[in-house]
Amino acid sequence: MADAERGVSAPPEVVFNTATDPDRISSWLPEPLLSNDPAQEVEAEQLRARWTARGADWSAELRVEPVDAGGSRLRLEIGGGGEDVDRLADEALDSLAREVADNLQAG
Repeated sequence: MADAERGVSAPPEVVFNTATDPDRISSWLPEPLLSNDPAQEVEAEQLRARWTARGADWSAELRVEPVDAGGSRLRLEIGGGGEDVDRLADEALDSLAREVADNLQAG
């Protein structure tokens, strides 16, 4: 299990909606989850989402929390895989932060 955390300068709802948008998931969720047709559970009120790979040992849980000045803190837990899981968690949050920035610029 790997944990990663990152702050972004965007409102929590924008971050969460970007993270759970079916058209954007493939740009940030790690490949081991995507290649195994993940089931998605969304708790929008708690800004929490979970993906579980079907037939594989991979899972991810994202929590988005508000911070001062309208920003957000992202917390991602990834389970499964081997020793690269820490790197995958960090890269996933970096990719999600880029998606959020692109989403804000497009809107």
